[in-house]
Amino acid sequence: MMRRRAIVTGLLVATIVLLAALGVWQLQRRTWKLALIAQTERQLHQPPIAPPGPARWQTISAGAAYTPIIATGRYRTGADTYVQAVTELGGGFWVMTPFNTANGITVLVNRGFVPGDHRGGVAPSPASRTVRGLLRLSEPGGGFLRYNDPAAARWYSRDVAAIAAAKHVGPVAPYFIDASEPRTGWPRGGLTVVRFHNSHLIYALTWFGLALLVAIMTWRARR
Repeated sequence: MMRRRAIVTGLLVATIVLLAALGVWQLQRRTWKLALIAQTERQLHQPPIAPPGPARWQTISAGAAYTPIIATGRYRTGADTYVQAVTELGGGFWVMTPFNTANGITVLVNRGFVPGDHRGGVAPSPASRTVRGLLRLSEPGGGFLRYNDPAAARWYSRDVAAIAAAKHVGPVAPYFIDASEPRTGWPRGGLTVVRFHNSHLIYALTWFGLALLVAIMTWRARR
């Protein structure tokens, strides 16, 4: 009996330690998320830079997301990819188009949103132009419970590598640009949503609350 009680007590103590550790981890995640949000806010107000070239591609990380970008070049015609999207304007598609920049690199540009009845009807002009927007990280795989199907031209996420392969684009930057213009007509730019889910404090309080509950139950059982 004493041995069984000691084993149960040990398991309960281990559970309390684990729950408390999860709470601490969530507080650490919260600190990281707040720093990321602050960094992004600073980046959004910085002057735009040229698209990072191949020398920097291996170091592109979450910290580079939402960096203002400006690029001059030409869109590659006949290579649009339509990715399903839901925006403040309703359901439709993002229009992803390869953009050959003046400095010799190719980057996918999200030219903006179009409603479903405009799919296939918004080809870019081949003329040289300047694109302004925000650097975004690739979205590999697909959407929630939906996987990209390149063979059927069904896209649920802006997966740079997969889109480039399907369109035979060749070497392409591992990120894409969310165009900030035009603000009228189709495709409609400037619809980037800068939002970070941050519920880590709630999660931390939940884990700490569970640890306290188990501790009280353990104390009462020992009594």
